[in-house]
Amino acid sequence: MKSRYLILAPIILLALLIPLAIVHNQKGKLPTAPTLAPAAFVEAPTYTTAPPSPDGIGKIFMGREISHVMGHQGLNWLERNEREMEEAPSRAIALLDLMPEAVIADIGAGSGYYSFRIAPLVPRGKVIAVDIQQEMLDFLKAESAKREVTNVQPHLGAIDDIKLPPDTLDAALMVDSYHEFSHPIEMLTSLHKALKPGGKIYLLEYRAEDPRVPIKPLHKMSEAQARKEFEALGFTFVENKPGLPWQHFLIFEKS
Repeated sequence: MKSRYLILAPIILLALLIPLAIVHNQKGKLPTAPTLAPAAFVEAPTYTTAPPSPDGIGKIFMGREISHVMGHQGLNWLERNEREMEEAPSRAIALLDLMPEAVIADIGAGSGYYSFRIAPLVPRGKVIAVDIQQEMLDFLKAESAKREVTNVQPHLGAIDDIKLPPDTLDAALMVDSYHEFSHPIEMLTSLHKALKPGGKIYLLEYRAEDPRVPIKPLHKMSEAQARKEFEALGFTFVENKPGLPWQHFLIFEKS
């Protein structure tokens, strides 16, 4: 019996020495486990709540309280004669880069102030005037008939979905409306789906950085805040075109 153990001893010793020799040949360094790069982690945007301010709903998105919605009772404000002098919408429309056959959604179209002025730019395309208030869409429909405009299409959306098919929009326009969206995460997600690859969002918002802009604080947005929110939902910032009296003209692209 002892002779068997004596025969096995050199084999066992050799098995122990071979790994040590390998380690020694690797410049005296002990082998280490491979280092795995940490997985990329981006915190998903979410909502919080706080006591509402006089002009807000108490719902917070990425540090910004969402404002109350201006109802259809504000039609006169949208159609006021001073709007061109105060905001220069004709200048903003001239900054839009649209092909004649483009399909563009005017999100929060309201009275259609922008929709009807954009319509001539897309004679072979159309303007989808999206709003969540049927009263606004009724007004739009009546105005289309009065103006004999055939390429403005009123469309009823929801507070959390623009309800348009995927990959159908070349562009979307939001004029002083995004800050009122009670569900910005869901709305931007549905917009991202509805835009074609490379589709653009034109975002006009009153400049929060400029105290001379005579608009209530919750109805204004800074460039930094807009970029933070849109980039978190999959859009790429393109540029902020200067030249409007009161508003940012921010351009984002579907990534």
